[in-house]
Amino acid sequence: MALALPLLLAGPVSPGAVAADDDRALQAAFGAAARESGVPEPVLLAVSYLSSRWEGHGGAPSVTGGYGPMHLTDAATALAGEPDRRGDDARTPQTLVRAAALTGLDPDELRARDAANVAGGAPLLAEHQRALGLPPSPDPADWYGAVAAWSGADTLEAAEVFADEVYTVLREGAARTTPEGQRVVLPATPVTPDRAQTAALGLPEPPRDPRVECPRTVSCAWLPAPYEELDEEGGYGNHDKADRPRSQSIDYIVIHDTEATWERTLSLVADPAYVSWHYSLRSADGHIAQHVPTKDVGWHAGNWYVNAKSIGLEHEGFLTDPDAWYTEAMYRTSARLVRHLARAYDIPLDRQHILGHDNVQGTVTANVPGMHTDPGPYWDWSHYFELLGAPLHPTAGPRGGLVTIAPDYDRHSPVYTDCDGTACAPHGSSAVRLHTEPDAGAPLVRDIGTHPGGDGTSSTGVNDVGARATAGQRFAVAERRGEWTAIWYLGQKAWFHNPPGAPTAFDAQGWVITGKRGAQTIPVYGRAYPQESAYPPDVPYQPVSPLSYEVPADQVYAVGLRTASEYYRAVTFDPAGHQVVRGETYYQIQVGHRIGFVKASDVTVRWSAR
Repeated sequence: MALALPLLLAGPVSPGAVAADDDRALQAAFGAAARESGVPEPVLLAVSYLSSRWEGHGGAPSVTGGYGPMHLTDAATALAGEPDRRGDDARTPQTLVRAAALTGLDPDELRARDAANVAGGAPLLAEHQRALGLPPSPDPADWYGAVAAWSGADTLEAAEVFADEVYTVLREGAARTTPEGQRVVLPATPVTPDRAQTAALGLPEPPRDPRVECPRTVSCAWLPAPYEELDEEGGYGNHDKADRPRSQSIDYIVIHDTEATWERTLSLVADPAYVSWHYSLRSADGHIAQHVPTKDVGWHAGNWYVNAKSIGLEHEGFLTDPDAWYTEAMYRTSARLVRHLARAYDIPLDRQHILGHDNVQGTVTANVPGMHTDPGPYWDWSHYFELLGAPLHPTAGPRGGLVTIAPDYDRHSPVYTDCDGTACAPHGSSAVRLHTEPDAGAPLVRDIGTHPGGDGTSSTGVNDVGARATAGQRFAVAERRGEWTAIWYLGQKAWFHNPPGAPTAFDAQGWVITGKRGAQTIPVYGRAYPQESAYPPDVPYQPVSPLSYEVPADQVYAVGLRTASEYYRAVTFDPAGHQVVRGETYYQIQVGHRIGFVKASDVTVRWSAR
């Protein structure tokens, strides 16, 4: 993206803007920088929050070469001779070098020291204000245009979306202790910005394509996936025409990461011989591209039953490098889109309906080992649900019978391995690790589906979901012992550390299933397909077989939703031949890290409170 306006010179800041190290040093740095630059402190705090959530990431750059709490960009240093991981030559403006020129601070200090980074960012924001011909007003409402210019966006819509999000942070306020141990508070600041200021930016205003299904509060473009007949034998790609929700209800939104750059992502979804998804979200600014109408079925989840009943969102990024890719701008835009879709299709905002790709089960036993693991243990589910307006919280006391996993992301840092062949750097995580006994030294629980051919031993690998429970997921409590809680998980009692002083789960209540009286096990399926008698003569029966997990009938599992079984038959290019077959009732349950389905005829349902 290119800067909309030239930068103007300003005098250097005083050394006092760079605060000493203590747990409020960063807060003090914002105050000092605001006084020196004339930028209202709430505006500076809100811009930084949206850029980085006030994190410095230990001096490491983002994927766009941004450093520190103000996300000052210096791609030349960030790349240091390495290939551009985004595959994008049109990078963001090099604001760190300009900040050094404005302040007299050393570029290395701007990259490495958070307080210096804030001191360098404030004059840049003030410069945008001057470039618009506006005075350094103490009123936050008078800085809307400068905030929009700060984004570096190349369209008016994208610049205003960034500014609107900053002003949402201003109005709502924020408070956080960063992973670096810095406590920063932005009090809620009622403000109505002067949105007319952005006219002076001179940015283009291309009309929004009427085909996009996005709220007006996000930047959204239409980049269609191809629906093409590929050969004379009836092959076609890369999605299916449908008429949802008239043909089938949409029950799920599936959160993916791309494991690819933005450019690679767009090239893949444009390939008629590849798979498809409904939306892609760009890391740098949260910009959205829609590829498939939500009424149609994308090929994204690796499970045809889930595909037929879901909308897929791909987020640019790599799960082993969350600080570079999982940006606040992308989280917030994604949350706005999901809220919009949830309202449109009456989808509850909970982890039983908002799934990670890593929560989607294999359709049959043979498919389970190859299921995807994104967005991984570093996706901040608790923060995401706060942005969705549905924060995770207790719903019961200790006798509620369920728990909702909810570790403190910033302070919960289990060790993961296999990040580019080495141990992963310490980092906050949404996932708790599950053991066979209430002891951190005990073996991890087994997952014979993910690890077939042996005893199912799980590992600490960042892509191994076999002994992992993630924020927002609900499980039935099997036992409590001291600082440890056990849940029923893949037919086993699985223990996680849950100390009262630093809990990693909330108590909850809800519907649960257990096996029918006299049964030995509960068959668990990877898809909720109808019984044979439900199929009309012209639709071949789709057999359903239980997964390899042996779940004893006396164990208890949390219910996600109750649904009629459905099979969407779509094997022809012409959608006129597509059919939906419905049959017996199933329940979705949280069987392990991934969901599963059980037949209503095989289980008893009760309320979990005991």
